[in-house]
Amino acid sequence: MGRASTSETACGIGVASTAATAVGEAVSELKAALSGDFQHIIAFFSADYDAAALATALGDAFPQIAVSGCSTAGGIGPEGLMESGVLLIAFPRDGFRIHTGVIEDVGAFSVERASEIVRGLKAQVGLNSDSPIAERVFGVMLVDGLSNAEEPLLAAVHWACGDMQLIGGSAGDGLSFDGTSLIHEGRLLDRAAILMMIESDFPFRIFKTSNFEPTDIKLVVTAADTETRTVHELNAEPAAREYASAIGLMLDDLGPFSFASYPLVVKVGGDYYCRSIRNMNPDGSLSFFCAIDEGLVFTVARPEDMLSATARTLADLDRSLGGVDLVLGFDCVLRRLDAQNRQIRRKMEDLYRSYGVVGFHTYGEQLNAMHLNQTLTGVAFGARRGAG
Repeated sequence: MGRASTSETACGIGVASTAATAVGEAVSELKAALSGDFQHIIAFFSADYDAAALATALGDAFPQIAVSGCSTAGGIGPEGLMESGVLLIAFPRDGFRIHTGVIEDVGAFSVERASEIVRGLKAQVGLNSDSPIAERVFGVMLVDGLSNAEEPLLAAVHWACGDMQLIGGSAGDGLSFDGTSLIHEGRLLDRAAILMMIESDFPFRIFKTSNFEPTDIKLVVTAADTETRTVHELNAEPAAREYASAIGLMLDDLGPFSFASYPLVVKVGGDYYCRSIRNMNPDGSLSFFCAIDEGLVFTVARPEDMLSATARTLADLDRSLGGVDLVLGFDCVLRRLDAQNRQIRRKMEDLYRSYGVVGFHTYGEQLNAMHLNQTLTGVAFGARRGAG
């Protein structure tokens, strides 16, 4: 049996990861690596594990601790980027209080149901503080990354949260796009989301970083299936062919790396947001990670220096908190592919390790009411209780 990789934090959050392929061996390694009085564990795992067996094994290994989590398109662990394996992030009882709820059938979710679930979680939040709730509580949501339901779900939940900030990510299954998994307290969930409210005695900052610059090239969606997020035509031409022409590639050269290197963005309220391509279909259409509609105007973008942009954001967080202790991050899978394509993967790993970034590669990132692509969103914790 091997050993899990771990990292130390001043705030008491335990982090452990393993690349063991068998569920039993992986969970045994993780249990041996984590020591402390924990109240909640967030698990991120690659899709090659049996999610139901993993949920059961984690419940047996940590019987007094709630476990929530999801499958991923890759992890960010103490040793760097993980294309397979299990990562556990364990929150201690001292300094944190975590309240969770499950949102069933995300495709039929309503504002009324959002209000009910959020109100129930808020009622559990401690009231013995003079500081506003937004300064001591934030939300984390994990959602089925193939549900095509993130936008209305996020809008409803964020509206119900009020001033409290919300972050999270869409579960993945590598680059297969066949099916994602969520687990919660021993249950395997389907077409669902997990909402957590995290109270922290340690200072925290919610953040987003991206690295793309719009060009002058425009592509208008002229035929689409909004329910499946599939674009059939751009500028009244077959979508994949028109996109390939716009970025100067042959149709046969399109794939995940070109989608990562030439993102499509839309302008919302003066800012540009990615609407990234998931895959090209046999009929020449393009499927997207985010909601699309006919008449939508895409702008072709080109990435700026991802390493420098991410380093600036993390340095700003470090200054703001008087030192970053740990970052829980939700990083788009296309950013990982772009880092590999530009041969900066190891430098990104070094940067993440230097700031204690852990988390997973997503099919979409969340920031308050926005469902995003090709960003890193998350929460950074400071090391000094009550500071910041």
